[in-house]
Amino acid sequence: MSTPDILAWLVLNQAPDIKPALLHRLLKRYAPNDLLQLPSQHLQALGLSQTAISALREPNQHWLDCAQRWLSAGEHNFVLTLHDDDYPEPLRQIAQAPPLLFGLGNRALLNRCQLAIVGSRNPTVQGKAHASEFATELVRRGWVVTSGLAIGIDAAAHQGALAFGDSTIAVLGCGIDHIYPRRNLNLAERIIQQQGMILSEFAPGIKPLAQYFPRRNRIISGLSKGVLVVEAALKSGSLITARYALEQGREVFAIPGSIHSPMVKGCHYLIQQGAKLVESVDDILAELPSVGLAIAEKPEKSNIQRLATDSLLDSVDYEVTTIDVVAERSALSIEQVTATLLEYELRGLVASVPGGYVKLRG
Repeated sequence: MSTPDILAWLVLNQAPDIKPALLHRLLKRYAPNDLLQLPSQHLQALGLSQTAISALREPNQHWLDCAQRWLSAGEHNFVLTLHDDDYPEPLRQIAQAPPLLFGLGNRALLNRCQLAIVGSRNPTVQGKAHASEFATELVRRGWVVTSGLAIGIDAAAHQGALAFGDSTIAVLGCGIDHIYPRRNLNLAERIIQQQGMILSEFAPGIKPLAQYFPRRNRIISGLSKGVLVVEAALKSGSLITARYALEQGREVFAIPGSIHSPMVKGCHYLIQQGAKLVESVDDILAELPSVGLAIAEKPEKSNIQRLATDSLLDSVDYEVTTIDVVAERSALSIEQVTATLLEYELRGLVASVPGGYVKLRG
């Protein structure tokens, strides 16, 4: 796309009071450059407010300069418009598809099959393990894992995807040049280094605001074939993503948990409303039979991993298990149990939590 064309899209994007639905209608009738040339009275008759018209006539030059500087700053910086051939088709079909997508990284991921993983910002150890393990297995099966780079489940999903390869997309609720939250800056850098991608509908320079994150969620679900919810309270933002998914005709999956845990009340609610209860990636893929993907070979287990099927690991539950209970079940001394659990924790099989240990896998 030529520079004048990109500039026209940027001018339209910076104008306030032009919602995606209205802009979609206008762009069906006019090319961006032609739309900007229409008389003000004509624009008003088409439904644009005086504020929007003024912003088109005298655009925010600082905003435009910031966007253009970012686009020219690196070969992996790009922008896609709603009219571009490589704009992701599933997203193009949703009710309020973003007119512009700013991206950093491997843009080819956008047109591969994606599965969104979302959930609590304050998950349990087990919840993070679930997110990571599902993401790793999905990438092994040929999928791209899409999430929102938030702390908690989102971060665990991205990390799980990176553990196997390059297939993860992080969708931001702020400008593409503002990594938020800042504590995930290193994770964002890993995503780019490993040929993943960061995406936003917000132009460079736009700072994170609370109202932007629900908007971001419609993109996460819109890009994906389905949404997996891992640990979500009843008021979790993850349920907003699940609602968008349903409105967009996507599949919704949820991992169940203890009936006593407030962290999974949202998942149980989704299951009651018709979301599919899943215990493995196979449960997800059974609902998406039309998607045929190449499966990477599973790495052979090491001798250490094989040894992790012993009675001691079997004695640790996925709920908190005290050391005394583990010792009683495994018929080992407290000293043996403590030493072995430390080894297992270093290998990611169990995790130390207040009151004892929880099993992560095995």
